[in-house]
Amino acid sequence: MLDSINIGMTGLNGYAQGLRVIANNTANLNTPGFKASTQQFADMFAHGGGQGSSGMNAASAGQGGNGLTMNGTSLNFKQGEMRQTGNALDLAVNGEGLFTLKDSQGKLHYTRAGQFAFDQSGQLVNRSDGAQVMGMDSAHKLSAISLNALRMQPGKPTENVALSGNLSSTATEQNISGLSVLDAAGVKHDLTLNLKPSGAANPNSWDLTLMEGAVSTGTATLIFTDATPTAASALVNLTYTPAGQAAQKLTLDFSHNVTSFAAGNASTLEVISQDGFAAGDLSKTSFDASGTLILNYTNGQTVKGIRLALGRFDSSDAIAQAGGNEFDAIDAHAWHSGAAGDGGFGDISSGTLETSNVDLSQAFSELVILQRGYQASSQIISTANDMLQELFAMKSK
Repeated sequence: MLDSINIGMTGLNGYAQGLRVIANNTANLNTPGFKASTQQFADMFAHGGGQGSSGMNAASAGQGGNGLTMNGTSLNFKQGEMRQTGNALDLAVNGEGLFTLKDSQGKLHYTRAGQFAFDQSGQLVNRSDGAQVMGMDSAHKLSAISLNALRMQPGKPTENVALSGNLSSTATEQNISGLSVLDAAGVKHDLTLNLKPSGAANPNSWDLTLMEGAVSTGTATLIFTDATPTAASALVNLTYTPAGQAAQKLTLDFSHNVTSFAAGNASTLEVISQDGFAAGDLSKTSFDASGTLILNYTNGQTVKGIRLALGRFDSSDAIAQAGGNEFDAIDAHAWHSGAAGDGGFGDISSGTLETSNVDLSQAFSELVILQRGYQASSQIISTANDMLQELFAMKSK
């Protein structure tokens, strides 16, 4: 009967521990990236010797149950629901990957809760504890994600101007405006392109003069064959020298649907595109599906930066909860590093957080089972105690 009381106590201890696991799961119902745990139970047996009176062999006759034991908890890494937040730096992984963090002591941790922000020093950090969010550089090495050298984008001078349309072969002159050329300092210069027939001695040829105001900044010749520019003259290379700036190369491209048919004095030749941009300040940061940092600037330019580093494991035995929505690797041989979009790591969703994967209905069902088990174990102890008291009463008589 004393053994029965001890067995009943193992049941009380086990179900109490199971209740604690369920309580922790339900308490973290709204914790981003939380992974539910399940208490693992096992029975305890003692083996004795001897031959049973019924002829049973020694192995079966000597067995006696010693109650309940706990084998720790197992993590359920089923993906939680994806919830939109509207914050571009809230990130979630659609797949098996985990974000890689480095704490102030240089130790690596992993998380599914992508609640990130850039701190005052320009480093991408985990909002809950300030740990650095790691990226993967071109050499596939872990590197901090920083904006220190990316807050401003220098300007790029105009190098190419493309034109399209019909230059009437019977026109006597055409002036094309809209050439807004940027110099190396990002200053815009409004230029005009003047075109005139080269004369009877050079039919189908046009003299080009690039003008800034009333000043000529370069000349060239455009030659047509069968109403289209010749390959040799379709790209007009000029040298433009802005006031107070160094000379820069400027190419006028007439190879995009430029023609020269008779149309009176009506010509439709015009600028369709040109490169170059002014300096710009960083206006927005986000991450695409491959985990690549996307930088948007006030000059309309978009630049790609470093990619987020992700980790994944082969077995749940290689990972352990570390608190703060973070996990630690306990078996480095079962871990792999990579980036979103690579095999097995998944994709990144920006402006999204993964919610807890706790199933509340399942937790309540398990709670009822644990409660019944606890009640049954306590009843075992009460019954064994009553039997002992009855035994002591019999002896006292």
